[in-house]
Amino acid sequence: MELENRTMRRVMIRLVPFLIVCYFIAYLDRVNVGFAALQMNSALGFSASQFGFGAGVFFIAYFFFEVPSNLLLERFGARRWIARIMFTWGILAGLMAFIPDISRYTGMSSVHVFYGLRVLLGVAEAGFFPGIIFLLTLWFPAVYRGRVVGYFMAAIPLSTVIGSPISGALLSLDGRGQLAGWQWLYLIEALPALLLAFVVYFYLTDKPADAHWLSADERDWLVARQAEERRQREAVRAFSVKEALINSRVLAIALIYFGANATNYGLSFFLPQIVKSFGLTNVQTGFVTSLPYVVGVISMIAWGRRSDRKLERRWHVAIALLVAAGGIAASAGLDNPVLKMAALSIAGFGIFGCLPVIWTLPAAFLSGAAAAGGIAAINSLGNLAGFFGPYAMGWIKDSTGGFGAGLLCLAGAGLIGVAAVLLLHHDPSLETTSTDDLDDARRASTVGS
Repeated sequence: MELENRTMRRVMIRLVPFLIVCYFIAYLDRVNVGFAALQMNSALGFSASQFGFGAGVFFIAYFFFEVPSNLLLERFGARRWIARIMFTWGILAGLMAFIPDISRYTGMSSVHVFYGLRVLLGVAEAGFFPGIIFLLTLWFPAVYRGRVVGYFMAAIPLSTVIGSPISGALLSLDGRGQLAGWQWLYLIEALPALLLAFVVYFYLTDKPADAHWLSADERDWLVARQAEERRQREAVRAFSVKEALINSRVLAIALIYFGANATNYGLSFFLPQIVKSFGLTNVQTGFVTSLPYVVGVISMIAWGRRSDRKLERRWHVAIALLVAAGGIAASAGLDNPVLKMAALSIAGFGIFGCLPVIWTLPAAFLSGAAAAGGIAAINSLGNLAGFFGPYAMGWIKDSTGGFGAGLLCLAGAGLIGVAAVLLLHHDPSLETTSTDDLDDARRASTVGS
């Protein structure tokens, strides 16, 4: 047990903080369009539905390129492929600042340039998130995955907790250097991705067998433990990549993830505009927008750890999604800003609490290339909600003049996810290698805490 604790603590310290930083930057570049919209929409003449379509079309491209990208990652190694992803998305994220110039030189309308750059950003970033999830399955035994994915995915709400005030403040650079505030926002927030691409290439290690920063006994223990877990899964059934992509459990998990992402992205892209309608300044909007995400950071870590400790997944996902749907639905009927933000903060607990636990589900029965393909399929199908959620919110806003009906639509998507997880067959015994692993999980909860 001492060898296990020492090994996993070293792996945790080496990989998790760095991957959190990488995903922090990825998610910030993905959703900062919500803050840019506070100035960009009026400057470029975008309607709410046009903005919603452009914000969401990222995920259509993401859908088509996700599985091929993750299979290439499995083939070429995470270090090279993730560095490539970060470099290309950094360039495209920065180009968002030059929509008016690109429009002028190409003769395209600004809205079509906006759509095109969002599509290319989706192509560039495809494979990053599922690639990291796949990488974590190579490094962390099953009893650690709920909390580790929770730590990693805490970058989602954390990027908004930290990024929202920064994004709001960057808008105040409006007019500096003949650029609008929204242009400065895109430029400045694209730079970290470009820099981190080079760090990823030299810092990441593809698999435990290559980890020269572990001692020989630590490396041997981790390689043997991961090999044993893989043998156990494949003794039940070894899936090919093709079988994983059409497996009913993979598709069910994708539907669960769709419901979770609809609540997440539909809210994320429009929350700054909802908060701005309270009559706040851009900087104040940044701070208030971050409140549901502060709750989300706590939820992701605490709920993932609890799921590991209990070795229970289905009800942890279902309860969190139900809380998300209930909080969003309640906010739709509230006009008081304080009560509305309280309801959305409760929703934040559910939205972000369910996400890391969802990603423990496919790792219980998939391994190797099938895991890479299956995880990518779940992520790409589930992320289609990133298109439908924002587009539905924008279309409903243009049709009704308010956000209430759109929020109810997002709550309904969350309930679909609840139904899917309750119908899912999930065998927790596939996550353990012995009858003693429940005790291992409880002891392991001290690692990285």
